[in-house]
Amino acid sequence: MLKKSLVLIGVTAAFYLQAQDISVIRNSIDVYSNTPMVGSSKFNAMVGSNGALGGDATSLLTNPAGLGVAIAGDVSATLSVTGNKNTSSLAGSSVNYNITKTNIGNVGGVATFQLMTETPWKFINLGASISTQSLEDYVETAGNTNISIPKNLVDGSGNAVVGNLAYLGHAYNRYGTQTKFNLGVGANYNNALYLGASINMHYVDLEQYDSANFGLDLDNTIYSFDKQYTPFSEKSNGFSATLGVIGKITNQFRLGASIESPTWWSVDRIYSDYYTGSDGLIYYDNFVEDRTFRSPMKATLSGAFVPTKNFAINVDYTLGLTKPKYKVQGEAESELNSFFSDTYKNLSEIKIGAEYRIKAFRIRGGYSYASSPFDNMTISAFDNNGNAADRNYSNLILGDRNTIGAGIGYDFGKFFIDAAYQNISSEYKNPFLSGNESYGTGYYSGDFDVVTPYSVVSDVKNVRNNFFLTVGWKF
Repeated sequence: MLKKSLVLIGVTAAFYLQAQDISVIRNSIDVYSNTPMVGSSKFNAMVGSNGALGGDATSLLTNPAGLGVAIAGDVSATLSVTGNKNTSSLAGSSVNYNITKTNIGNVGGVATFQLMTETPWKFINLGASISTQSLEDYVETAGNTNISIPKNLVDGSGNAVVGNLAYLGHAYNRYGTQTKFNLGVGANYNNALYLGASINMHYVDLEQYDSANFGLDLDNTIYSFDKQYTPFSEKSNGFSATLGVIGKITNQFRLGASIESPTWWSVDRIYSDYYTGSDGLIYYDNFVEDRTFRSPMKATLSGAFVPTKNFAINVDYTLGLTKPKYKVQGEAESELNSFFSDTYKNLSEIKIGAEYRIKAFRIRGGYSYASSPFDNMTISAFDNNGNAADRNYSNLILGDRNTIGAGIGYDFGKFFIDAAYQNISSEYKNPFLSGNESYGTGYYSGDFDVVTPYSVVSDVKNVRNNFFLTVGWKF
């Protein structure tokens, strides 16, 4: 269960950011409510827009009815090279950080079984896909000495003194991987109606750090502090299911629809806790907790236009039908659920992808837009001059996301090779530093703690440049 109750009556954005590590919110949405959408290079070049087209194992990532469209089996593997750049800006200073990761982003295949009967059922096909993506994300923010926090201390003679801690910098760091395994079946009825279903297994393994530096004016010493309950690590697994349908309205026009159940997550966490002993000294130890989380249910509506065998365009619109929710094991989960109920906006994403064929050569492209998952929020925050007040923010914690895809491919007959590029960009307001003394959720070191009810908020621009290479075999 979550370690502490956040507040006895009601939840506000301002108090929540003081009472708990902000990463609980961020990971609930960015990790546990967003599953990997890394497919083949064809899929990635079309930004995942294939809900009414189908034809291969990547259908399992959007609409399993697309498995029924396949008339030949294939298997493929995709090499993924992902670049992640964060630029955090505060008070005129910006810090850039680049991360590049290489792994096998997707392996998938579909086996077709033609039914030699006189019934309208033409094919029963089986498909499997495994997608993996890095969760590594590092945001470093420069200091601002205008922001100063008073601290009651005791000097070497035992006298009470008041020092001021100037904010000198902050770092948020997350490592890990997320994996989704899909296993599904698709059916072809009279080459006009396609049905599909899949089961989806989810896995997360992550570590997270949150630290800040301060300068104490009494001795001009720089101190490093960890956010309470960090660092922490989580090993989680989840389960969901998807149902889908595709229908040919005409030979050129298709409609599709799919619905994915919530993902039911079981999360095991090991976290670090600073506490004050009976002797007045600060101690540090590791503890274990568990919780159960349910991500939102999602529905996708799709339309595809295929005027010739050489050109196809697809549009997907995905909408969240429910909100994130923790299983209530105490006050903390109830209040966290209230926070999501008040501030979370249901997922809304539109994706457009197209493919053009010139004999054996393929050209692909796509664009998608996903809205920010949160409404505007008012929190208590410092400005660049060090003044503290309640302030309203849009795109707080996570922002709108834009994705542009492009790719090429060549079909050799039995073998094919594809390449793709994606540019994913988003901008958001990054709150950190706030804590609550009553709940012990400030920043801690072995010497003393730093607690302020006010956040520092930086502007973060995230740009991801991803490259993919797929090789496949048809049988």
